[in-house]
Amino acid sequence: MDKLGHYLRIEDVADRLNVSQKSIRRYIHSGKLISMKIGGVHRVEEGALQYFIQTSLFNPESENKELFKPKSTKTDKVNWIDISDVWDDSNQFEFTSTDLFCGAGGMAKGFELAGFKQVCGLDWFKEAGLTYRENFRHPFIEGDITQKEVKDQFITTVRKLLKGKKLTVLSGGFPCQGFSMSGNRVVEDPRNSLYKDMLEIIRELQPEFIVAENVKGLRSMLKGRVEDKIKNDIRELGYEVNVTILNSADYYVPQKRERVIFIANRLGKINYHPAPLLEPGSYITTKEAIADLVKMKDNPKFNHIRTKHNQEMKNRLALVPEGRSLYDNYSDSWKKCPWNEASCTIKENHGGVNIHPIEPRVITVREMARLQSFPDDFIFKGSKAKQMVQIGNAVPPLLAKAIALSIIKNKLK
Repeated sequence: MDKLGHYLRIEDVADRLNVSQKSIRRYIHSGKLISMKIGGVHRVEEGALQYFIQTSLFNPESENKELFKPKSTKTDKVNWIDISDVWDDSNQFEFTSTDLFCGAGGMAKGFELAGFKQVCGLDWFKEAGLTYRENFRHPFIEGDITQKEVKDQFITTVRKLLKGKKLTVLSGGFPCQGFSMSGNRVVEDPRNSLYKDMLEIIRELQPEFIVAENVKGLRSMLKGRVEDKIKNDIRELGYEVNVTILNSADYYVPQKRERVIFIANRLGKINYHPAPLLEPGSYITTKEAIADLVKMKDNPKFNHIRTKHNQEMKNRLALVPEGRSLYDNYSDSWKKCPWNEASCTIKENHGGVNIHPIEPRVITVREMARLQSFPDDFIFKGSKAKQMVQIGNAVPPLLAKAIALSIIKNKLK
């Protein structure tokens, strides 16, 4: 599948030409832009794109009035690998993974679904630890990663369970608030010691692969210098690293959730990101994911308990348009999910969660979990509010599964 590295996704072409994805699809369907389907997804070869531009088949002054200019001088060097042929496999491998800042275990569940043997998880969030222990058999270390005894306990536990074997993957979604500038140099303040602690653990355990997940906004922090520093720091540990943005909806998650994904290895291999499995027109919709729960009675054991709003609030929630927020100044919370599309990003923001598309209420914990692609037998612990925080912060398991499968295919090359 090395050839996938020479092909561009529709969103990549749209970014290159600074037009909408809809315009690119129109060019493809009209025959002006030559594409091919790989894993059911349209891809454009670099040569076809250049021909399209050079022969004036692309007209920036056309009816859409979109300008042809690069959005950014930074371009990702991404190598895509087709995982569609192994998505439904249920093979178990000897590959191992461990997870820092693991929360409730979204990343761990995804790697488990792909056939990895999860070794250990670490997080400070007490309620997330209750959930993690409920759903996994491997150890969970609860504590502050900045404390030497906690790091040592995690490293010792992982080494003991590996029994001399190599760790295949170490993953982590580290916080990144503590980067700042000193002259032309990116520095870390005390809030960012968590990132440095992750690097220390990588140095100690020497995993073959690293997967780091973060919010999309990281890419623009300090005009891209934060991302460059992270890549350089990982390279200094002996790894080659590649990074791009993945949309969870491309991998059967019923939610449009974009995340920056760093993949690195110290084996001298090419780093591969998973090629999308779905296109926007075929995403799993909110309706497909949670419609059956509308008729289900409240069930605390299933994490399905409706919030009881007063009538005034119900009336207000009913009037919110899909994709819009109840409050103008809180656009990232109290947002109504679209019913016949993939959901907007699921969040818990200081008590504000997503609004149900067809009922005048916020969604339940189980509905949140479904939209994050957690299986129904994954049970969340703690108070209802803490459960929602866990889900809102989680990596969607099916996104993690896609990343894990790309690593498996890479290992087996």
